[in-house]
Amino acid sequence: MPELPEVETVRRGLQRNVVGRKILRVEVGRERTVRRTSREALIDGLTGVRITGVGRRGKYLVFDLDSRQKMMIHLRMSGRLIIAKPGATRPAHTHVAMHLASADAATPESELWFVDPRTFGEVVVFDPDEIEKQMPDLARLGLDPLVDEISPEILRRLFKNRRGNLKALLLNQHLIAGIGNIYADEILHRAKLRPDRLPGRLNLSSLAQLHAAMIEVLNNAVQAGGSTLKDTQYVDLEGQTGSFQDEHRVYGRGGMRCETCGKGRILTTRVAGRTTCYCSKCQR
Repeated sequence: MPELPEVETVRRGLQRNVVGRKILRVEVGRERTVRRTSREALIDGLTGVRITGVGRRGKYLVFDLDSRQKMMIHLRMSGRLIIAKPGATRPAHTHVAMHLASADAATPESELWFVDPRTFGEVVVFDPDEIEKQMPDLARLGLDPLVDEISPEILRRLFKNRRGNLKALLLNQHLIAGIGNIYADEILHRAKLRPDRLPGRLNLSSLAQLHAAMIEVLNNAVQAGGSTLKDTQYVDLEGQTGSFQDEHRVYGRGGMRCETCGKGRILTTRVAGRTTCYCSKCQR
């Protein structure tokens, strides 16, 4: 599943390519992609509307529209957004196609495709004044590490009296939005913390390490265009793969020697119900 760095990479591509452009026409294939409302609601909500901005909360893309409504796109397991020339051959499983007007003489008409083989992703237009009712999952997201103010002290308050282990809390989207399995493992490794640590027992020094690792890993991953793994279909808006997978130190490296300490081997276990990789030498 694309996580915060991948979604932020896509957001930046959208910011460059679609902001200021009018949606001339919308095609919707599988209804599952618009299951929260309907095919007609998406078409009516987008046709003739101009995109005025593109934001992100955790793994959710949120488009500002001049109709005063908003569009939400969640890529989930296999979703991709691709910008293409009109009439280009569409990939299989292209479930939504938006026809965009020219922005100026240097920006011709184009199409924005939502491609999703597993159809877990979704596209929806909603009223921001009714977000609690129409988009409760978006409304209840926790802090976004690259958007909101976050600090070791804020982490201490978030983790206070929380049950579960450290990795489970990093994956809890109601606390910290956007971190998934890949980046939880990489953040904990760089913070030198075991994934099964009890968060409430971390001192401020350990929380400072965690905070620094979180910001460093997520920013570096965004700069690298995210991570494209062999078993995923993630690409950016222009169809380019990310390269942060080349910098993974633990994720997907079970049984290999740790590149950080050069002594331990990467162990694989299950924490918070997810396959988890860590170094027993580096992470305490």
